Amino acid sequence: MYPSRILRAHPGEKPNVTGFDVRKFIAAAGQPRYDPWERAEAWRYQGPFTRWNRFRGAFPGLGIATVAFALYLGYEQLFLKDAHHHGDGDGHAHAHDEKHH
Repeated sequence: MYPSRILRAHPGEKPNVTGFDVRKFIAAAGQPRYDPWERAEAWRYQGPFTRWNRFRGAFPGLGIATVAFALYLGYEQLFLKDAHHHGDGDGHAHAHDEKHH
């Protein structure tokens, strides 16, 4: 092949200097009619390796941690009253609140 030769493309396309035809590559790279490794690869997507089981195993302890955190938040709301809230109707007000009254 001569370096000065330009490969002619189909009308309306840019000339391809390399000679690589994308359409032929896509057609050749399609799904094969028969996959000899299909049976050997099937185990990767069955049983404990299904998509749901893989997702569940990605976050071990997330369910228990979520329940424990929710219980702690409920305990905190019900039993741990903060003694530092002023101006909640107990007669005490902040100094800057008295200026506005």
